Amino acid sequence: MEDLLNYYLTLPFLEIIAVLSSLLYVILAAKTNVWCWPAALVSTAIYTFLFYKFYLWMDSFLQIYYMGMAFYGWYCWNKDTEAFDEKKVKLKAYKLKTHVIMITGLSVTSFVVGILMDKYTPTDFPYLDSTTTVFAVFATYLVAQKVVENWLYWIVIDAVSIYLYVEKDLMPTAFLFTVFIVIAVYGYYKWRQEYKGYNDLNASLIS
Repeated sequence: MEDLLNYYLTLPFLEIIAVLSSLLYVILAAKTNVWCWPAALVSTAIYTFLFYKFYLWMDSFLQIYYMGMAFYGWYCWNKDTEAFDEKKVKLKAYKLKTHVIMITGLSVTSFVVGILMDKYTPTDFPYLDSTTTVFAVFATYLVAQKVVENWLYWIVIDAVSIYLYVEKDLMPTAFLFTVFIVIAVYGYYKWRQEYKGYNDLNASLIS
């Protein structure tokens, strides 16, 4: 216990900021609060550097994408709100058939990218790293589009990412992603309930 405490007391400052801002992003996103996107911008800028340093190059590339999505997500969420009222953000859901098609395409893409990363770069865990990256690109788009099922993608992505970060001795980040899984479960439940309530309200107004 003392060794664990000493470890966390001597964490690199940048990683601490990245962990805290990432956690803030997920919590605010679960609450459909538009201010999650500025928090995402801070964390992604730091993690771009950290993942490149630790030879998780696909993850580093993913963070650059996240930075762009932070602006896109801010725009998408803000255009559907009034005075940044997070309760006015409209949620949507995709059909199972759509997810099956997307998962199939993403799996093939992940395999191809993994082959290229394995052959042409010194990155570690090229196939797992590529898989989490490709699926996270799609899942982030789902968040920006306010699709309820994004949280189900993140539960799986985060679980695989935990293994990668433990292997690279990025323990604070591995712990962070464990917390992310818990928040993702909460986020899915909250978004699903809000989506159902919105549809029930519309149905009652039509009838």
